Amino acid sequence: MRLLTWNVQWCRGVDGVVSPARIAREARRLDADVLCLQEVSVGFTDLPGTSGEDQVAALERELAGYAVFFVAAVDIPGSNGRNQFGNVLASRLPVGRVLRHALPWPPTAAPSMPRAALEAVVHAPFGPVRVTTTHLEYYSSGHRAAQIERLRELHAETNREDSSGENEGPYRRQARPPSAIVCGDFNLPPADPLHARFIETFVDAWQALHPGTAHAHTFRVHERSDGRSPYCCDYVFVTEDLARRLRSISVDGANRASDHQPVSVELG
Repeated sequence: MRLLTWNVQWCRGVDGVVSPARIAREARRLDADVLCLQEVSVGFTDLPGTSGEDQVAALERELAGYAVFFVAAVDIPGSNGRNQFGNVLASRLPVGRVLRHALPWPPTAAPSMPRAALEAVVHAPFGPVRVTTTHLEYYSSGHRAAQIERLRELHAETNREDSSGENEGPYRRQARPPSAIVCGDFNLPPADPLHARFIETFVDAWQALHPGTAHAHTFRVHERSDGRSPYCCDYVFVTEDLARRLRSISVDGANRASDHQPVSVELG
């Protein structure tokens, strides 16, 4: 199974052009079975380069053969309907139960917005896997800390759905296995203590495959006009049982279709 995680910056490239079609084309070129995309916009006209397009619908049109799911972390009124901003998961492998989780959004004086995690049970060739994509707060470390803890709690809430009784309609049981992948833009560098906290529960795929080697940069690789250095903030974490299935992880450092770089992982 090949998985791609990518913060697509409302489909805006380094050239300033907003193009869901280009994002879909790049994703297809990278040949992922499961796509995990963050910062997908619907309706917003005040993001640079946007015209209020429904990027979820545009991606779905461009990704024939994929089932596309969306969670709107932000959902507010706009001039022509709802403005939404969140995460997309697209899969060409069969998908079971899909869950949408709100992450903590405590009061803060710093700029912030609601954050969410999108979870889907993907039926990989080697068995069902819970795949979760998320995007943590950029400005507030306190928010990130609370969101990290909630993601760990969600993993602990694994429900095998093996109870007896009602098993029809919305009560119909579906596999929700302990095997899990959590990926996305965590907005923290590898040396952040919150990274260490998260790998108390999960394995960092990069560290598993490249022990002792610094994470490849995934952010600010091509945009350094403000003088800030590039670093890694986009990760793929897996449970211990999946760590032995990791075959490769790579960062497409040349890609300029977003201000983040795509991260691809293969499990077998």
